Amino acid sequence: MIESCFLEDNDKILRSLRKIPTFEPFGEKDLRSLLKRSKLRKYLPGETIIKEGVTGSWVYFLVYGEVAIAQQGRTVTTTDRQGELMGEMGAIDGARRSATVVAQQETVCLATDTRQIKHLAGYDRMAYSYILYRVFAEVLADRLRATTRELIRERARFSWMPWRPQRLIQKLRRLMGRTVGLRV
Repeated sequence: MIESCFLEDNDKILRSLRKIPTFEPFGEKDLRSLLKRSKLRKYLPGETIIKEGVTGSWVYFLVYGEVAIAQQGRTVTTTDRQGELMGEMGAIDGARRSATVVAQQETVCLATDTRQIKHLAGYDRMAYSYILYRVFAEVLADRLRATTRELIRERARFSWMPWRPQRLIQKLRRLMGRTVGLRV
């Protein structure tokens, strides 16, 4: 991993960020506040960005590249979506990371340490917090919607299946015309 210094007053990166949909709603002053507390990190294919089971306060925004997200050694998804947020759940609640994120190709992330909020005051604290938590809320809402859609699809796939084993056993007994020695 190659890491930059903090990105204070970097107009080129600011212009690039404004093109990422995640950052479009924020003003220049807000984004500069975020950049002052952020670094660019470049990962080669196969390098781990986040490791499952480890605690951490850094969050990552995908600038370019592709990452695989895995839980318990199994790849759950891959993404190359610019602005994708990774590591937010651990940053919000302090729990251990729930997934491993690995670069699939050369990947650059904007990395920011959420612990810096407590060292800020006034406008900087408000702007930094506002950007992070608004993005967190939008990302988590999108993921919740996607999970709900998937749950509804899966439930429809199995709608023929009784949800309580008791009902299934009763149906089996009726179908067989005799008492079946099934116990729940």
